[in-house]
Amino acid sequence: MAKCDEGYICEVCGKDVASIVESDLYLRFVIGELDPEVLHTTPERHIRCNPVLAQFIQCSGFEPVVLDGPMSLSNFDRQFATERSDLVTRGFERLQEIAAWDGDRDVTTYPLPSVADRYRR
Repeated sequence: MAKCDEGYICEVCGKDVASIVESDLYLRFVIGELDPEVLHTTPERHIRCNPVLAQFIQCSGFEPVVLDGPMSLSNFDRQFATERSDLVTRGFERLQEIAAWDGDRDVTTYPLPSVADRYRR
């Protein structure tokens, strides 16, 4: 099967990442942590298969992820954790907006506005 026919397979669990709202790849892209130039070559994961990132999502409809150990949210500086939670949550909400759009859109319209401005420079 051609690579493009395989869909997006999670590198962690091996299952299909069926929706953009489950995509760690696109979440990292919309929040500015993944350069657009490597979007097509970067492995995919489910958001929940990346608990270090998922723990920062604080959104109704998203069951909270609690991580133990040194990378736990509770171990981060409070200001960092608050700012990170705000960014990642806004990114997750953006994925929900994208999923609701009618028709296909240019991927360059996906990032949060502040991130899109940075990519344009």
